[in-house]
Amino acid sequence: MAEGLRERKKRQTRQYISDVATGLFMERGFDEVTLAEIARAADVSVNTVYNYFPAKEDLFFDRSKGLIDRLARFVRARRVGESAAAAVLRELREEVESVSPKVGLIEGYERFMKVVHGSAALQARLWYMQREQYEELEAALRREAGAEGDDPMPGLIAGQINWVHQTLMASIAQEMVAGRKPEVVSREALVLLDEMEELLSERVLNYAVRAAD
Repeated sequence: MAEGLRERKKRQTRQYISDVATGLFMERGFDEVTLAEIARAADVSVNTVYNYFPAKEDLFFDRSKGLIDRLARFVRARRVGESAAAAVLRELREEVESVSPKVGLIEGYERFMKVVHGSAALQARLWYMQREQYEELEAALRREAGAEGDDPMPGLIAGQINWVHQTLMASIAQEMVAGRKPEVVSREALVLLDEMEELLSERVLNYAVRAAD
């Protein structure tokens, strides 16, 4: 369905406010910037900012939905004969090999992470997003495996897969903040992924294998 003029204008306004806010956050830090300043810089009212972003943290993590259901999407899109963990490992390897911004392999990512590290509010929101990511993954695994509501395995498997993802992202962030080149960090991250896969049990690696239709 084609996007209407009204919807396009709303999307553009939202993106513009987000871009203005991001510039201010990168320049001065998250806690030092007020919503009133953002509204003034974007030439909109404070109420308009609130209409698009209920909390200031939403302005910083303006693409959080794509992050929260990321691992669940990988699982749902796994190939025939591929397990949930194998699908996530494959997707992550492809992103790391291609030096993708999706895993933080981009010049300037260190500025983003330094802003996060400088704000307790952003760190709390990031933790909450990671928890939501785990819950989305657990729900997807439960559906895909046809597990009963009292079966603990989807939660246990989700914990292991989430550990791989969070460890990878934390390692990349640490190296990028240290000022290293994305291409170099990418090569080391691939080694880390291999090492983490070796630590996963066969039960994890063979959970929720997609059968042929």
